[in-house]
Amino acid sequence: MDRLSAEGALGRVMIIGPGVAPESDAGVLSLLGYDPVRDSPGRGVLEALGAELPLAVGDVAFRLNFATVDGDGTIRDSRVGRNLTTGEATALAKSITAADLLAPERIRAEVRSTVGHRGVLWLHPTDGSPLSGEVSNSDPFYDRTGGLGQARHVEEPRLREVLPLNSDPRAERTARATNLFLQRVAPLLAGHSVNARRALAGKKVGNAVLLRNAGVLPDPPPASFSSRYGRAGSAITEMPVERGIARLFGLKDRFVGPMGPEVDASLADRARATTEALAEDPFVYVHLKGPDEPGHDGDAVRKAGVIEALDRSFFGPFLTGIDPGSLRIAVTADHATPASLKGHSDDPVPLLFWGSGVRASGRAVKFCERSCATGPLGLRSAREVLALLFGPAVPPPSP
Repeated sequence: MDRLSAEGALGRVMIIGPGVAPESDAGVLSLLGYDPVRDSPGRGVLEALGAELPLAVGDVAFRLNFATVDGDGTIRDSRVGRNLTTGEATALAKSITAADLLAPERIRAEVRSTVGHRGVLWLHPTDGSPLSGEVSNSDPFYDRTGGLGQARHVEEPRLREVLPLNSDPRAERTARATNLFLQRVAPLLAGHSVNARRALAGKKVGNAVLLRNAGVLPDPPPASFSSRYGRAGSAITEMPVERGIARLFGLKDRFVGPMGPEVDASLADRARATTEALAEDPFVYVHLKGPDEPGHDGDAVRKAGVIEALDRSFFGPFLTGIDPGSLRIAVTADHATPASLKGHSDDPVPLLFWGSGVRASGRAVKFCERSCATGPLGLRSAREVLALLFGPAVPPPSP
């Protein structure tokens, strides 16, 4: 990436705006040129689409985390130590679904686990009366504005009551039912055999769920990527939310799955998938999640190591034999995750363009925040990135 920086053009991207620390879905939508407030159906729906849940009109979907909570409701770990396995989460999810916790309210409540501590809560009304996604989060670490989710810093995190965001009876019913679900799921999780085994092993238990960014299927659906930009595209996806975004906007979903323990091998697989996609599609979006998790864990050393592996084992093989006149590459991020914060921030993120039509800086620079802050592209909004990528030259000619 340092070589690309010397041969390309640098700048920075403000993903949403000052004071807004975006979630990944909001950041990706913005980078793809969409409005995350207006165009996103909510993180829950995107995760559900990525998990291939057959949502119907009137259903509501939340993004769900299994979490570790004290008896007084204080959240000790919003990710169950980040070592809840997908198999353990699947067993918890199946037990919750089998309990049919909202049957008295004539709502089918299904939990579908996805990757590790992550999952989806799917609410389906059985009486034909539609529900509403206009309800608040129980997860105190995130707020929402329309479809936009944003991280928030909390000193003493506790579960929050879910509230209707308007006076619509459907929102009031959804909020009431969701709070009942949260009350009823707690004793089920506390007595589950998965958590008993984890406690005996000295591990944190998944005895609560955190819910955020409810939504419903958009009607009408947002404009597809091909109709907006006049070209087809594909996405190299790892996680359900990225798959959901690809499906929502009509990008070809090239699912590679979460990175395995062999980071270099996983990144090399993604390089091969990207090369194959470029042979078929004029645009390819690649999402590499690797550096995000050590940022959340506050582990700056491991984060640097993942970035080095990304440089070595994704960009290394991907760029082998690439003619810079045959394509244009943009490298950036959907949000910042400083290890010092252990969460997302509103900081601008680095931006690099390289390839056809890109005027090189001619300087020996590194791909880092400091170099990007003085790059010729300046500070851009996320929605400008594809306009530059598809434009005639980078930087664009002066008016």
